[in-house]
Amino acid sequence: MFFMVDLVKLARITKSSLMNNFIVPVDFSIESLKGLDWAVMFSQKKSVNIQMVYVLTTSSNFQPSVVEQEHKYAQAEFKKLMEQYQPKLGNASKLRYIVKKGKVYREVVNQVNSYRNAVVSASTHGASGFEELFVGSNALKIMSATEQPVFTLRHSPVPTAVRKIVVPIKLHVDTRQKAPIAGELAELFGAELHVISISTRKNKRDLSRLDSYAKQVVNYYKARNLKCVSKNLVGDHLPTLTSNYADAVNAEMIVVMSSSIDKWNVFLGSYAQQMVSSATVPLLSITPKEKHIPSGFSATGG
Repeated sequence: MFFMVDLVKLARITKSSLMNNFIVPVDFSIESLKGLDWAVMFSQKKSVNIQMVYVLTTSSNFQPSVVEQEHKYAQAEFKKLMEQYQPKLGNASKLRYIVKKGKVYREVVNQVNSYRNAVVSASTHGASGFEELFVGSNALKIMSATEQPVFTLRHSPVPTAVRKIVVPIKLHVDTRQKAPIAGELAELFGAELHVISISTRKNKRDLSRLDSYAKQVVNYYKARNLKCVSKNLVGDHLPTLTSNYADAVNAEMIVVMSSSIDKWNVFLGSYAQQMVSSATVPLLSITPKEKHIPSGFSATGG
């Protein structure tokens, strides 16, 4: 018999997790603005606060006049973006900006951690190191350094709506922790949830456990009257299974747990990192927290 998570009680615990504040790192390249476009799309459904963040690239060894020049450049670019994007906001949403100095990933983490209900929304490519930030080990650094959700967007156009959300279920106990947040997002957008069981193993015991996890999530969504479909997928590479399925059904979002991330020993090849670098649709990565559910189940970790 497999442990069951009380998803209803978990939903109450994580209810405040539905993002109200979007932290958007920008370097003023067209690619980096995808994170801003994504945040603005959310403003069409709810009131959000969007804060754009630019981190000065000049080091402390540069002359103060050079730093001041870059700061003025950032201020001027932000004013252009404010004029361009403020008319696009809905639901009395607000758009602000801040200029910071330091390591990009560290300053982004500091900013998102300064809010209770916040999310990072960023393109994985840009003109000043965003690919390094989100596609190298720094992608895992930022996810492990904050308990806030992280949206990453790659080369593909930013969706104008969210109609389908893929929720991959893996052979990890905490794989179900994503269910309440994915459900809230589905309610927000009126989207259909695609619960896919993914595994590289074919033995009956593992598949039975995986099926138990997936059925619990599906039943939870049905109880909330959410549109939901389910599918079982077995293959050699979990990120490929997930990405290919999302592309096949024309999904606009994938929600994963970044549970394989270790703050002190970030390693290559994890499911979360491979999804960040390969997903062709917006990816929401959630860092699990240890939850002591009143039913007696403790969840800690894709």
